[in-house]
Amino acid sequence: MSHVARHLKPDAEPLQTLRPLNTSVDEAVAVEVPVALTVNGVSQAVMLATPADLDDFALGFSLSEGWFTSRRELLDVELDARPEGIELALTVTAACEQRLKARRRTLAGRTGCGLCGVDSLAQLGAVQPAPVRVPTLAADALDRALAALPSAQVLNARCGGLHGAAWCKPSGELMLAREDIGRHNALDKLAGALARRDVDPRDGFVLMSSRASYELVHKTAMAGAGLLACMSAPSSLAIATARELGLQLWAFVREGRATRYA
Repeated sequence: MSHVARHLKPDAEPLQTLRPLNTSVDEAVAVEVPVALTVNGVSQAVMLATPADLDDFALGFSLSEGWFTSRRELLDVELDARPEGIELALTVTAACEQRLKARRRTLAGRTGCGLCGVDSLAQLGAVQPAPVRVPTLAADALDRALAALPSAQVLNARCGGLHGAAWCKPSGELMLAREDIGRHNALDKLAGALARRDVDPRDGFVLMSSRASYELVHKTAMAGAGLLACMSAPSSLAIATARELGLQLWAFVREGRATRYA
C-alpha cells in the first residue's frame, strides 16, 4: 500500500474513560463505533468495531469477504472520523472494482453472530477458502500460547471488554495479536496484519479468546491458517465447517486442557 492516512479524532480512541454512577473511581470502557467501508467511493459494509488497527481491519475484512484476490489489490486506505462513526475509504485496482460491481451489496454488521457479507442462504457457500495445511504442534504449544495471550491484549488489560486474536508458531510462541470488541473483527485485524507483513499463516495457528463460531472457522481458513484454537465452546456449525474444510479445531483451551473437535 502506498500509505495509510489517519484522521482519528480524540473521541475515536479505542478506550473511553468514564465514571460509573455508583462509584467515585473512573474506569476504562471499550469503544464500539460504526465503521463503514467504502471501495472507490461505493459503500460496501458497515460494521461495529473498536477503532484500533483499522488499516489491518480494512485489509483483513476485505480478504475474508473475497473482495480481493491478494493484498496488492488494495492501493490505499484513508480513515475519516465523523460524528456518526468512522469511514474507511479503500482505493482498489480497476480489476477489483469491476468484480465488486458485479456482486455489490450493502451489509449491516454486528458484534454478535451475523454472517458478514451474506444476505441469503444461497450465498452461504459462495466464498470458499483455498485448501488449508494443518501445522504440527509441539506438545505444549497451546498452553504456551494461552499463557502469552493476556500480556498481548494491552487494551483488554485496561477495560476487560475486548476479544483477542493471536497468530502463534507451532512451538506456541505468540508472534502477533489484535484486539476488538467483536471476536470476528479481531480475527479480521489479525488476518490483515499478517497479510501486510507477508507472513504465511500456514506456518502457525490462530488462538482466540472467544468461543468458536462458524465465522471464526471460515475466516481462519480464508486467511490461510489450518488450525484454530479457542478458549471457549464451539458451535455445531463451527465443528461441521472445520471438518468440511480440513481445518483442525480446538476449543475449551484453558490451562492444562483442550478438546479437539475436528
